[in-house]
Amino acid sequence: MKNRITGRSAFLALLKDEGITHLFGNPGTTELPIMHALKEHPDLTYVMAMQESLVVAIADGYSRASGRLVACNVHVAPGLGNAMGSLYNAQFTGTPMILTAGQQEQGHGLMEPLLYGPLVRMAEPLVKWAVEVTRLEDLPRIVRRAAKIATTPPTGPVFISLPGDILNSEAGIELGRSTRVDTRVQPSDEALQALVARILKAERPVIIAGDEIVKSDALLEAAALAEALGCPAFQQSVAYGAHFLSESPCFMGALSRSQPQVRDVLAPYDLLIVLGADPLRMSVHSEVDPLPEGLPIVQVGLVEWDLAKNYGAEIALKADVRETLRALVPALKAKGGSALETRAEKGIAALSSTNWSARRATLVEQLTKRSDRAPIDPDYLTLQMVEALPDNAIVVDEGLTSSRQMLSLRPHRDRYGYHALASGGIGWGLPASVGVGIANPDRPVVCFSGDGSAMYSIQSLWTAAHHKLPLNVVIANNGGYRIIKQRLLAFHGDDNYIGMDFADPPVDFSGLAKSLGLEAIRITNPADLKSTLASAFNRPGTKLIEVMVDGTV
Repeated sequence: MKNRITGRSAFLALLKDEGITHLFGNPGTTELPIMHALKEHPDLTYVMAMQESLVVAIADGYSRASGRLVACNVHVAPGLGNAMGSLYNAQFTGTPMILTAGQQEQGHGLMEPLLYGPLVRMAEPLVKWAVEVTRLEDLPRIVRRAAKIATTPPTGPVFISLPGDILNSEAGIELGRSTRVDTRVQPSDEALQALVARILKAERPVIIAGDEIVKSDALLEAAALAEALGCPAFQQSVAYGAHFLSESPCFMGALSRSQPQVRDVLAPYDLLIVLGADPLRMSVHSEVDPLPEGLPIVQVGLVEWDLAKNYGAEIALKADVRETLRALVPALKAKGGSALETRAEKGIAALSSTNWSARRATLVEQLTKRSDRAPIDPDYLTLQMVEALPDNAIVVDEGLTSSRQMLSLRPHRDRYGYHALASGGIGWGLPASVGVGIANPDRPVVCFSGDGSAMYSIQSLWTAAHHKLPLNVVIANNGGYRIIKQRLLAFHGDDNYIGMDFADPPVDFSGLAKSLGLEAIRITNPADLKSTLASAFNRPGTKLIEVMVDGTV
């Protein structure tokens, strides 16, 4: 005889067996069976956030900072609707996530009661798989399949609708076992040799690295490739993670999202080597194509959709980036011999005056001269933040215009040390930093946010205070949506900034922080930045530092 178990308890037991340690959620009536079952699973930590978009963003941050599968639960159709913006973000980062929502009992749902909606159809555009459980006996197979799908590259969120009658019923069911698909594959010998020959044929190759560098843990290997070739390397144009070791002598920084600028940057090269990236993802339309005409491409990655998505590739290998580079670099050195070694030495020497490290030194010198500007110069704020950060700190960056120099000042040294907005949908940073803090209780976390972004998700700070996280949130307060003002002026020549100011009345972020249980600090004098930030970053507790910065367009 099989042991009898309720659907609600089976669901939590299955999550735990799939490696879930935290369930992120915001409970509603339809999800009460899950809340009821939590007392049977005291080793599963429930993390409550005060709105469903925050639930998913916190889970997203937890996964991005740990590489682990996450689970979150939202409240029926309106809750799933609230979560869609954060789910959109998680889709871009390929976050392995099981998102669930309670659903009315199957017979009752037919009557379309209050809060009812077609949950599967709502979720489908943003997830790898969406399904509703219709029999308790199917629950184990569905959860096991969901975990397998979410964690198999290309990773991403999945959705399960949980009707109340399924959660409350009881049966003797077999829970099955967890499966993970190992995709750490290398190209065939023939494909690898073809790639070696093509790269060695190029006289002026260039590398663009992307998020699969983080997912496959390939930072060292990507730097080794660049140094073996003596060629420049850039981060992809949407640089939302630690996609390359900044202090490598070959690293040149992140590509911008300006098509003409990127085209000029890439024009001198005769081969584009793309490592785990959608390399030239842009923002606004331009008549100029970012890829120089005739520039050939070779590409490696497991995200099949990104392989030759917008530009044809001479060689496109569906393979793990790290495993491929571990085979590729020795093969290049063996075939290239002393000629390649000599070329690499010359290439690295030629980059020494323009690489990331050289540019950083120049930038620091320039920004230091802004130390007496009032209101505070946002670039100077970024410099002071970087210099005050503990060595093992993790940065979550949604400062937008105020943090534009963060990637040029803070070096990437480990794959989980930097996280930024991937989709463009603002409000992600504050809740994501909460998830990052929960995933890394032994590392200080600093979130850099603009004031406009912060107001999308300010209540997430209550969750940080509740869990007593070592989190510092620095809000650059320029009194409005500065990035929209800049674009209105640049694209339309219009400086009539309707609906873009927080001036009447101004937002009191320090007061908001105190009301949510945080220590609050406000800085208006640039002379106070260094000491105040250093003190905050090195003390325990959850704190908000509001910095009044120049909002000039």
